[in-house]
Amino acid sequence: MSKSAKRLLSFLIVVVLVVGVLLSGCGNKNSSSSSNNTSKQTQTATNNNDPQNLHFKSDKPLEFTMLYSDHPNYPYKPDWLLWKAIKDATNVTLKLTIVPMSDYSQKRSLLISSGQAPEIIPKTYPGQEIPFVSSGAILPISDYINQMPNFSREVKEWGLQNDINSLKQADGKFYVLPMLHQTYSIQYSLAIRQDIFEKNNIPIPNTWDELESALKKLKEIYPNTYPMSDRWQGKALLLNAAPTFGIPVSSSDGLYDWTTGNVLYNSSKDDWEFYPTSQEYKDMLTYFNRLVKEGLLDPASFTQTDDQAIQKFVTGKSFVIMTNTQEIQNSLINRMNDTLGKGNFKVTQILPLAGPKGAVLAGSRLENGIMISSKAKDDPNFPQLLKFVDWLWYSEAGETLTKWGVEGVTYQKVNGKFQLMPDVNFMNLNPSGTKNLQKDYGFSGGVFALIYGGPKDLAESMMTPEVLKFENDANTQRKWLPVPPPVPFTESQREQYNMLNQPLADYVQQMTYKFITGVASLDKDWDSYVQQCNAKGVDQLVKLTNDVYKSSKNK
Repeated sequence: MSKSAKRLLSFLIVVVLVVGVLLSGCGNKNSSSSSNNTSKQTQTATNNNDPQNLHFKSDKPLEFTMLYSDHPNYPYKPDWLLWKAIKDATNVTLKLTIVPMSDYSQKRSLLISSGQAPEIIPKTYPGQEIPFVSSGAILPISDYINQMPNFSREVKEWGLQNDINSLKQADGKFYVLPMLHQTYSIQYSLAIRQDIFEKNNIPIPNTWDELESALKKLKEIYPNTYPMSDRWQGKALLLNAAPTFGIPVSSSDGLYDWTTGNVLYNSSKDDWEFYPTSQEYKDMLTYFNRLVKEGLLDPASFTQTDDQAIQKFVTGKSFVIMTNTQEIQNSLINRMNDTLGKGNFKVTQILPLAGPKGAVLAGSRLENGIMISSKAKDDPNFPQLLKFVDWLWYSEAGETLTKWGVEGVTYQKVNGKFQLMPDVNFMNLNPSGTKNLQKDYGFSGGVFALIYGGPKDLAESMMTPEVLKFENDANTQRKWLPVPPPVPFTESQREQYNMLNQPLADYVQQMTYKFITGVASLDKDWDSYVQQCNAKGVDQLVKLTNDVYKSSKNK
């Protein structure tokens, strides 16, 4: 680390400590003295030498409007400590438009299209902002990055400029402010019943071929089961497998809607190609079709509900299932304690498997982020709104607040490490806790916080030793594919692209499932499938993508 980076890190640590003291004691305990201390500490912080203007607290009370995605697992409460902590730290009150998570995308679109959207619009994945760009309903946030020092610092220090460039539209600007990861976080991979593997002397697989061998042994021992029964309609499974079979899966449509994508970037040729008719894609389908044909993979994996798949796993009717690092702690293990009994099983999340093209992963260090409504710029406090967003979502102090809460109330520092208070639990980090960090306090919710995102140290602070080892092993033993360059379509070009791509995408998905489950034959029906894809406009789609890419690249 450079001297300047070390000095900046030291300064940020000071900021975090100051804000930690500032927030200490907020809540029901000692509320009067807490408010006084908050005021004094914040005044001290704002008076400190802050040449980069990283800290923010308004000198007058402010109110900003915000769209809020209400998660069913931790429903909104107006008396959450989260809201008081934000107000104490920034002097800002958020006026929320609360929408159930299941309706969020649709309601967001309606509000933006009707001009009724709140000023701050979070929970927007890169690519979801595109429909609103041409209307001018949302701000080109790139025009205001010079007023957001914390965001700018993270992008620069974490080497994210190429990732940010991938968000640019045809006008050279970007319209969504993504949440950021300092390091890659690989959350999705297979979970296995390690106790069953160990009992039968089956090695933990590291490749897809080794998985097939393991499933065959399990089938021999438990002939009346499907050893693997999957969830999420198999989308996460194929997304994990695709790059290891040579399918890039590095376009924004693939990353954020759980599909492998259609027209993908070939870095070795520096062009865009249609992969669903490639030999690599056929090889992947052949592999999974073989698993189904031999009774190793439940064909219902691509149609059953998540709960049906989970129920098979937690009752011992299957032994392999896709999971993620948070879900395995919050759901699978808890349910298996009920169904199989605590101590009667061992579940392990294994590293993403290597394939014919190696141990490679597709991913992004950009996450769901924030759009700013165009009407926000008419707010006389618009500069403060930008600084508020910048501080709450991108300063280490703000990220600590929304993730861990208030020191002395929801967490404490022990030998410099974060630790939940004795009565608080979250993701089984403190199973004896009777209060939940999300449900009872509002912290670590997806609107504000990335559980395993943000600064590396802060991300790791909430990982169990098992998750931390998993993340470190993935980042050292697997190779991440590079971020693809942008293809900045104009509005008319994007309409043309969508008209060509959507029928193809629907057909590819339909046939993908048919080939895997054996409804269609890879031997007899593949050529017809390729012809149908071509007839639906593959050449036009690829030409359009490459023409736009080369034109923008030349500019």
